[in-house]
Amino acid sequence: MSAVPRWALLSAGGAPLFLIGGWTLAQAAQDDGFDPVRQTISALAATGADHRWIMTIGLAGLGLCHLTTALGLVSAAPAGRALLALGGLATLVLVAFPQNATGSSTMHVVAAGVAFGALAVWPALAVPRRAAPSLAREHRHPPGEGTAPVRRVALAAAVVLLGLVGWFTVEFFTDGAWIGLTERLAAAAEAGVPLAAVLVSRRRPRPSGPG
Repeated sequence: MSAVPRWALLSAGGAPLFLIGGWTLAQAAQDDGFDPVRQTISALAATGADHRWIMTIGLAGLGLCHLTTALGLVSAAPAGRALLALGGLATLVLVAFPQNATGSSTMHVVAAGVAFGALAVWPALAVPRRAAPSLAREHRHPPGEGTAPVRRVALAAAVVLLGLVGWFTVEFFTDGAWIGLTERLAAAAEAGVPLAAVLVSRRRPRPSGPG
């Protein structure tokens, strides 16, 4: 049996649904039209946006899903789980401080930065340094050796996420023409990685107890 509970799979799967479903519905609800390539996700939940509640619920659901997944992903290292939870909490903070007519508040920008940063880095710190001794004996390799391939994949995922976040950051601070597109690429990738982590973890057997 897997050590990761089934409800963690539901929360991890809910994250991209809340995010992508939220911006899809919110974009369609904008009476004046919306350019997802040039306009940010936050603009859909901004004060004054048409039916802003749609994206507000989407972002709030995203944050709660990340918090729940961090709680249930018990196979991950504590540092990785903490960063995943921080990303979820920061997402809830930016929901509480929405973008307004004059632009994003300092709190909104800081919360978004923390969320994007934490959700990009967490995979690199999520793989335990040493495998459980019982699991290592079962697969007949030294403790920690079995985690090496997973660690390489996790590091690669973090590098890709940081690259996407970096691209979005450049677009944000230069008021680039692709700010909306790059934000969506980074956010969608960050929402999908926890789901991949849970799926991989649930395929691994629960370490057997003594005797």
